[in-house]
Amino acid sequence: MTPELRQLRYFVAVADETSFTRAAAGLHIAQQSLSQQITVLERTLGARLFDRDPRGTRLTAVGALFLPEARAVLTRADEAVATLGRAVRGEIGTARLAFLTTTANYLLPPIVRAVRERFPGLAVTTTEAPIAELVDGLRDGRFDLAFTRPPLVDDLTSRTLLTEEVCAVLPTGHPLAGRAALKLADLAAEPWVLTPRTSWEPWHRTYDADFIAAGFTPDVVQRATTVQGLLGLVAAGVGVTRLTRSSHSLRRTGVTFIPLDGDLARTELVWSPGNDNPAIRTITDVAVELAATTDLTQAG
Repeated sequence: MTPELRQLRYFVAVADETSFTRAAAGLHIAQQSLSQQITVLERTLGARLFDRDPRGTRLTAVGALFLPEARAVLTRADEAVATLGRAVRGEIGTARLAFLTTTANYLLPPIVRAVRERFPGLAVTTTEAPIAELVDGLRDGRFDLAFTRPPLVDDLTSRTLLTEEVCAVLPTGHPLAGRAALKLADLAAEPWVLTPRTSWEPWHRTYDADFIAAGFTPDVVQRATTVQGLLGLVAAGVGVTRLTRSSHSLRRTGVTFIPLDGDLARTELVWSPGNDNPAIRTITDVAVELAATTDLTQAG
């Protein structure tokens, strides 16, 4: 039979105090109960651990050899419990993050860096993913968290990190490029470049509603699957588009960003409510803290 950890702790206490009376007082148990447990331990091991006589309690030769081993077992048990506690608090383990390009360029790097500095035992991996793959990955457990933009789906939990301006993106030298701000209706006669409708239908339903509210249907002359692709088309003079202000950091030449009146976009941290990874809470806390100090004028 294998000794119980409680019995090993009792054994070490008696060895340290060289007295059942003092050990019992330190352990806050009755001396009789302590003596009984030591007897059970000795029977389990098949060896006498203490010599008891009027002069006191002393380790036997076998007991002296067993003492450092018992201490090592207890130390390892304490370490295991401490490790479990760190895991429960989300301080160690692994976390798989997915992100959209437009959230990675200014928000993701400082958050990942802060998590790695504060919690070196928490391994964070990052994967760039298109929105549909990102949502599927959260649902099936391939990703623990994602940095993205709404609207998404009802079965995911989200936390808004920050809100930023949405801008009209025009080719440099466009007649409207000198304006301080624009309304979406100001772009009714322009050719547009947008992402494919199949990229994420909830986004495009929102776009449709915005265009209808502005009184026009955009003349979409070309589509691109990435933000970089859209910016390249705008820089080439193919058309105009609308993107978040921070997207400007992805291309500094050939395009001009003009704020659209009242048009705002949220960046959210999203996860599946069925995912029980404690690191989700840890990363969310860090992300909320850092997002509060993010300077989007520098990002965009």
